[in-house]
Amino acid sequence: METPLTITLVKTEQKMAAARTLALAFTHDPLMQFAIPDAAARPGILAWLFGTVVHYCILYGTVYATPALDGVACWLPPGKTTLTPVGIARAGMMAMGFKLGRSAAWRFLANLRYTDHLHGQLIPAPHWYLWAIGVDPACQGQGIGKKLVAHGLENPDKEAMPCYLETHNPKNVAFYRKFGFKVASDGVIPKRDLRVWAMVRQPSPSATCRRGTETPLQ
Repeated sequence: METPLTITLVKTEQKMAAARTLALAFTHDPLMQFAIPDAAARPGILAWLFGTVVHYCILYGTVYATPALDGVACWLPPGKTTLTPVGIARAGMMAMGFKLGRSAAWRFLANLRYTDHLHGQLIPAPHWYLWAIGVDPACQGQGIGKKLVAHGLENPDKEAMPCYLETHNPKNVAFYRKFGFKVASDGVIPKRDLRVWAMVRQPSPSATCRRGTETPLQ
């Protein structure tokens, strides 16, 4: 009998192992190929980069993973979906220019400026943000990604909150649609020839009804 797949919280001491999984998952992602064209340097740079993402989400959000850390998902909760200067510093992101080099850092920042603008325009109300999710390529096709997304959506559904994400990989659009995400924007970063899909998932009617019938605290 197959063992049920469980999801756990990533602890600080597991940060770099989780980052390595995300680095492997994103090695051939269009954004990463665009920002870091040197394929030989990309894995090491991505491990550092995702180390900062995981660290930020441990500090201010939630990082879910399988027990073996072969699948990882980084979420930020309502009220904390916009990166703050203090958070960026605490997570170590200020070293991006040094770690990535000027050209790669500039390309990442061009993407961030575009996606940050989209994020603020498309979903200004409180929401959950699925910042990063990935599965070790050696473990893909086992339902890990589906389990991670479904687990991460439990809190938004309980709270009747919308969710938001971005992806640069066209293959991911159909995957997220299965969970109720809809394309809110499909565009190309000006002068960069890099396509971005922004997707929003509204709370299900049943979740909204449950929230509406809750008894307020006295």
